[in-house]
Order: sequence, then C-alpha cells, then structure tokens
Amino acid sequence: MTVDSSAARKPRRGAAGKTGKTGGSTAATGTGRTTRATRSTAKKSTEPELVQLLTPEGERVANAEFDAYVDGITPEELRGLYRDMVLTRRFDAEATALQRQGELGLWASLLGQEAAQIGSGRATREDDYVFPTYREHGVAWCRGVDPANLLGMFRGVNNGGWDPNGNNFHLYTIVIGSQTLHATGYAMGVAKDGADSAVIAYFGDGASSQGDVAESFTFSAVYNAPVVFFCQNNQWAISEPTEKQTRVPLYQRAQGYGFPGIRVDGNDVLACLAVTRWALERARDGEGPTLVEAFTYRMGAHTTSDDPTRYRGDEERQAWEAKDPILRLRRYLEAGNHTDEGFFAELEAESEALGKRVREAVRAMPDPDRFAIFENVYADGHALVDEERAQFAAYQASFADVEGGN
Repeated sequence: MTVDSSAARKPRRGAAGKTGKTGGSTAATGTGRTTRATRSTAKKSTEPELVQLLTPEGERVANAEFDAYVDGITPEELRGLYRDMVLTRRFDAEATALQRQGELGLWASLLGQEAAQIGSGRATREDDYVFPTYREHGVAWCRGVDPANLLGMFRGVNNGGWDPNGNNFHLYTIVIGSQTLHATGYAMGVAKDGADSAVIAYFGDGASSQGDVAESFTFSAVYNAPVVFFCQNNQWAISEPTEKQTRVPLYQRAQGYGFPGIRVDGNDVLACLAVTRWALERARDGEGPTLVEAFTYRMGAHTTSDDPTRYRGDEERQAWEAKDPILRLRRYLEAGNHTDEGFFAELEAESEALGKRVREAVRAMPDPDRFAIFENVYADGHALVDEERAQFAAYQASFADVEGGN
C-alpha cells in the first residue's frame, strides 16, 4: 500500500507538539553551568512520567490519552498476549538450559522483559520493518520467526538462520547500537518511497550511550524519518547501572533532538501495546521519530557468560519479581473472568511441547560447511579469497594426514 510522494508527508512536529511526553529540563544557572544544589532541586521536582495501564496487582488503570489504543481489545486477544509471553519465556528457559548443557555457545535471556517485547511486537503491522539487537526473542515470535531459527547463530552453525525480508525482521545485531543507524536509513528510504509503513529499532539502556544511537537520533529528526526507537531499559548494561550512564531519564534525551520521548511501564503488556501503537501511528502519519523507554528489568544474567550476583543484590531482583509481567496479566484475566483453568492447562502442555521441539531441533542442526565462510564475500569472486580458501583447504587436509597415520 502506498501514499503520495514523500513531499506530501506531514511536516515533523517539534517536541513541544506533544506536551507531556518529553518531560522537564534540568534547571541551569545564569552562567550556563548547573550547580550541584540546582541539580539536586531539579531532580526532586521533576519526577519521570510513566504510562501504566495495569498495576502489578493486575488492576486496570484509566489513561485518558492511551486507553483508546487498547479499549477494543477482546478477551481472546488478551489471552493471546498472555500466551505469547508464556511461550516466549518457556523458549527462553529452554535455550538457557541448552547452553548450560553445551548445546549453545552463548545465550542472551529476555527473562523479565516479555511484556515490553510482546506488547511492542504485537503493535507492529505486517508491512512494518523491525531492527532487533540480540535479545528480542519475543519480538521475533510476534513476527513469525521460528524460535528454533534463533538458535543457529548461538550454536555456531549459521549467521542468522532466517530471511530478514520474509518477516520484515532483520537479523540479530551483535554490535551494540549499530542497528539504530540501519533502522534510520531504512526509514528514510521508506519516507522517500512514500510507503505507508513504519520502522522500529530495539536497543538497551547500555546502547543509549553509544555514538551510533546519537547519530541515528540526529538523522531521524532532521529527515523526519518514520522510525520508533524502542529502548528496553532493563536497569543494567551488563554490570553498569543506568544511573552511571545518564543524569536524566533516558526518554528525556529525545527533547534535545527535537522529537517526543515517553516512558512506559515495561512490565505492563497493555501499556507497551498502546504506547507503541501510538508511536508507530505518529511515524506513519509523517510526524517523525519517537523514543519509547520501556522501564523494565533483566531478571537473569546479561548472557550466560555473566554472573549478576557479583554486581547486584537479591533484594533488587525480589522487588522486580513482584512486578512480573506474566503474573500481572494473569491476575487481570482471572479478575475479569476472561479465562478459566482449562486455558492455563492447555497452555502449559503447549509450552512443554514447544520446549521439546526446540530441544530436538537444536540437537539435529547439521554442522556448517567449513568452506562456507569464503562464499559471498565478493559478488564475482576474488583472487585473494581464492588463495585463502586454498590455504585453508591445505590446513584441513593436514589433519587427515595425521589421522591416517601419514
């Protein structure tokens, strides 16, 4: 589906065009410097806004601005969101277990971030394009990527395992923050094509300190790109807490680039769904980029090579466990009589079947062709690559000689 040319797209609104989204600015002295006392006063007087539609107890909270984005949601759709989160968590747990068993080289768990990913993922349309990092397993699920395909890279048998254009879901990006530039460039192209679609880029609080992210903010604002920057602030950039990276809430950074920023309860799947729908709608309407900060928590390790007990205490984790996104939605479903025990029992059986399927698929993955690394380096081949391939072949053949007793 297409619309008129990019010249017909609506002009970008400034940050002031969406009041209540970008937060307040820090007070400064007349010299342009901010004194310690002034900073302290500003911090106390400017509390971060947070969009929340479901409390941790599963109670619905009215929100005049965002209720409209989820008011039409049916009990069946609510159960679907719950199912998405449960199955994503089960798959994630299976992948962690497979790594511990030596079947995967590494795994980055999403435990605790299911609502942020399922809510935002279900807000996208089929023609939107998603640029993930390496932890967006729930978003991949929403885009129809087979969970087993996510594991090939972590097993070391391929470089991704799926066709990005098949689901409009880009391959996982290991380089921190670079996918935001890819998303911005793609979104600029979407605008020039006049397409009625949007782009969403995922990154973490740690990536927000990267220069690539700052550059993508600049380009997207200046070129009014239809892109949503979805930051999952899980409180820890490996072992570095958020307060060691920024003096202001992350969503407030958007105002310095001239576009709206908003903080949403990242453990509230309804709020994440509503806010992302709003942001994507802005993008499609030609109103430019939006920064969404999903305030959530990484319940597990950064990756399976990390030990979080070395830098954070049990009390912190226990406090966030009380805000569990899956338990929150279950309480809401039960309180509203939107489901029954039969639904949960069937979902438990489906969850176990998914774990078994993924486990068997990983163990059945064939070893990669050792010479595949030399393919597709150049479109028409290259003499140096041919030389390196021959050297590698001779090296491999030397092992055969030893094994044969020669």
